[in-house]
Formats: sequence, C-alpha cells, structure tokens
Amino acid sequence: MKRLVVGLTGGIGTGKSAVSDRFAALGIVIADADVAARQVVAKGTPQLASIAQYFGEEILLASGDLNRAKLRQRVFSDPAARHWLEDLTHRPIMERLREELESAESPYAMLVLSAGTGQSPLTHRSLVVDASKAVQRKRVQLRDGSSLEIIDKIIAAQPDRETRIALADDIIENNSTPEALDARVLDLHQSYLELASHG
Repeated sequence: MKRLVVGLTGGIGTGKSAVSDRFAALGIVIADADVAARQVVAKGTPQLASIAQYFGEEILLASGDLNRAKLRQRVFSDPAARHWLEDLTHRPIMERLREELESAESPYAMLVLSAGTGQSPLTHRSLVVDASKAVQRKRVQLRDGSSLEIIDKIIAAQPDRETRIALADDIIENNSTPEALDARVLDLHQSYLELASHG
C-alpha cells in the first residue's frame, strides 16, 4: 500500500470519533475498525450465526440483530469469550479495512483502531488520542450509560495510556475544548499532507 495511512487510536472515551470526524471533514478517507466490526456481525452474516451459537439466542435482540450491550457485558467479564470473539471477527474486519484503504482517493488515509496502540500492518504512522481516566469515564457514561464497573473493566482490558503514548508518532491531548481539538487536527493534517507528498 503506497498511500500514507495513519493509524488513529486511543482508549474508550478519549474522543477518537471527534478526531476522525474532523479529518473526514477535511476530505480524508477514514476506515474505522468499529464500523467494520459492526458490519461483520450484522444480521444475516455467518459471524452473527456463530455468536448466537456460542452465547445463546439471548445475545440477539427481538429484531434478530446483535444485542451489543449484552455482548459487551459478557465479553468484558469473561476473557475466554473475548478471545473467542476476537478470533472470529479479526480476519473479516481486517479484509474490509484493507479494501477501504486501498480504494481511498484522498492524499492520505486514516485507519481508526478501537483500542490498540495505533500500529498495524496496514499503517505507516500512529496517532494517539489521549484523555485522563476521569474524562474517559465521564464521556462513556454520558454516551451510553454504562456502569463505572463495566467502563473500568473496558479501560483495564485496553493497552494502558503509557504504552500507547510511548509507541505513538503523534499525540492529541483531548482534555480541553473543541476549539483546541480543531487547531491540533489542522496542524497534524498539514504535516500529514507534507509527508504524503514526499512519500
């Protein structure tokens, strides 16, 4: 893959979507692992059938769609179930993301990785969105009403902030205002355009 691909990551509630939305508004193609993950377990997919078989039919909503809140609760209280789910979905998710990145027509592209270190065989550079744990917990509670216990389990299951930051090429501190975030994204956009033009 010749085009510059930036891997964007950060823990839950750090504001990855706020950042990727700003890059998308600047015309950058965004391939999002969370979106791909939802698509590969959509109604009618073989992956969803496997999930229902593994966890039981109660993991589905009345509509036949996946009950994502119930699945999240199950996998974050059972490491074996989480590993099983990752094994099931990893390859189809990566294939979908690779296709999106290869067909991108923007000067560079961005791969949003839900919680890793921002490094992937598909990326050339990593950008980490960081926020304090207090900010993370508050944002997630406001967004989806999860209990602090579940939020803390999710945070604990993700790579810690120090590891992510140590491996990052670029960092956005997102504890501040939307205006500060706008300015930081614009700065990085200019620097990625420059890198892409020399690639």
